[in-house]
Amino acid sequence: MQSTTPEAADKLRGARLEARISVQQKIVLQQAATLSGRTLSEFVVASAQEAASRIIQEHETIRLGRAEQIAFVGALLDPPPPNARLRKAAATYRKQLGL
Repeated sequence: MQSTTPEAADKLRGARLEARISVQQKIVLQQAATLSGRTLSEFVVASAQEAASRIIQEHETIRLGRAEQIAFVGALLDPPPPNARLRKAAATYRKQLGL
């Protein structure tokens, strides 16, 4: 892994984030940062990034139970024939595209 100088790292960071927190919150965050061998800023940014990534992943992932998995795969492998409403929507779509 390539080492980055503080000057180079500053150039990569183009945005600033500020937050008002209580003294107690800062003490807890500072203690956690110290225990993890990071500066307070490094700790807060890394923690926020991890939380954001986790939340995004949770919202982008669909979890299905066993019965739901079987129904989903069954519909993919052997889809039902299109009903009248779907045929009409497809015809409208094709007409809009000029097909």
